[in-house]
This record gives sequence, structure tokens and C-alpha cells, in this order.
Amino acid sequence: MELTILAASGGTGLELTRQALARGHTVTAIARRPERIDIGAAGAARTTGAARATGVAGATGAAGAAGAAGAAEATVNSANSGRLRRVAADVHDPESVARALRGAEVVLSGLGAAAGGPSGTLTAGAQAVLAARPGRVLWLGAFGTGASGAAAGPVTRALLKLFLRKEIPDKVGADTAILAAGGTVFHAGPLSAGPVSSTRRTLGLGDVPKRLFPARISRATVAAAMLDEAESPRFTGMTAVPLEH
Repeated sequence: MELTILAASGGTGLELTRQALARGHTVTAIARRPERIDIGAAGAARTTGAARATGVAGATGAAGAAGAAGAAEATVNSANSGRLRRVAADVHDPESVARALRGAEVVLSGLGAAAGGPSGTLTAGAQAVLAARPGRVLWLGAFGTGASGAAAGPVTRALLKLFLRKEIPDKVGADTAILAAGGTVFHAGPLSAGPVSSTRRTLGLGDVPKRLFPARISRATVAAAMLDEAESPRFTGMTAVPLEH
């Protein structure tokens, strides 16, 4: 498939880009600073970790691990370079987004609101993406806001209002626009580092188990869930909740 990934230099966007390439897709990766879309870093880090796990130590071990990491990164970039196109665009510049999304089949967004960044980023991003009329849109939202508020429970809603008071209207506005256009919104809990969960699953709002606090989930697991939906749609026009188990 040909996939377009918005905010591809961010944590979730990078996971989407790397995993999409690993699955054999062709990717257009969009970011304000496309040079930051580093598809080899994850592979290099995994290789370095593997070298440490085998007991390599000292200067020779460090050099070997560094060499292995560099080789892994070069291999990843070489294998995927023909299927990856990096494009510069800014959601606050709708024309740049329209150019980047021209002919897009499926758009997956890892867009988030950066601390200290301009207000309304998510709503602006949703409007810019929808104006370009891509075939399908898969959007990342936050569990406990908007449509998933009731499923999250009162404690989670109270915490979100306390810590994300200013961001919630922007998140809800973006989600509402995407859903109204027939897209899919993924409401994930607090994001963490870590690998794709081997027990992951994606549920509709009515099937989400009640919890006192929202379950954490790795960005890698969220990305895998979004890519599953891109390949085999199950939640078109709906809010979906990815879980690690």
C-alpha cells in the first residue's frame, strides 16, 4: 500500500514510518523538519542492546556494538530508501499539506500538541488533512477525551481536565472533524517507550474494560494498531481503543 504519515518525525510518527516500511509499504513521511525522520535509529538501538545482552564488554565490545549498530542502520536505510519519500509541510500552512497529500490513499497521523507550541495545532491539522480529500484518515487521539470520556470513567476524566485543560478542546475538535468525515480515531492511553506488545488488541468504545486509571501503552503498539486498521479496516467512522493486553 501507499501510506502517508503526518508528523512523521515525532515519537508515534517515527514508529508508524518504521513499521510501515517493515511491512513492505511505500511511505510518504511528512514533517516540518523532514531531516529528523530517522528510520534507522530504532534498528541501531536494538542491535546495540543485543550486543550488550551477549556480554560484550570493554573497548573491543563497545567498538563492536557501535559497528553493528551502524551497519544495522545502514542496512535499514538502504533497504527502505526506495520506498520512503520525506516531505516538508506544516499543518498551519494548509497549502503545504495539500501539496504533500496530493493523491494520498491512506493518511495516518501521529500529530500531537507540543508544549509551548501554537494553539489549535490538532484542529488545524485535521482541517488541513480533510481539505486535501485523502481516501482514508486514521487519527491519533487521547483516551478519556471526547467520545471515550464515558468509557474512561470519572477519575481519568478528572485527571485529564487537571493536566490537559487547555489541550482538550483542540483534541476534541480534531477528533470530531475526522469522525464526521468518516475517518477512524484511535484513543490511546498515556504513551510510553517499548516494543510492540505481543498481546495487543484494538477494541470499540463499547468493549473497553473499565479501569480506575487509563492503561499505559507503547507508541510502537499504537502504531501497529493503526497500521492494522490501514491494512484491514474494522473501525471506519468510529473511535477505536488500542490496548497492550
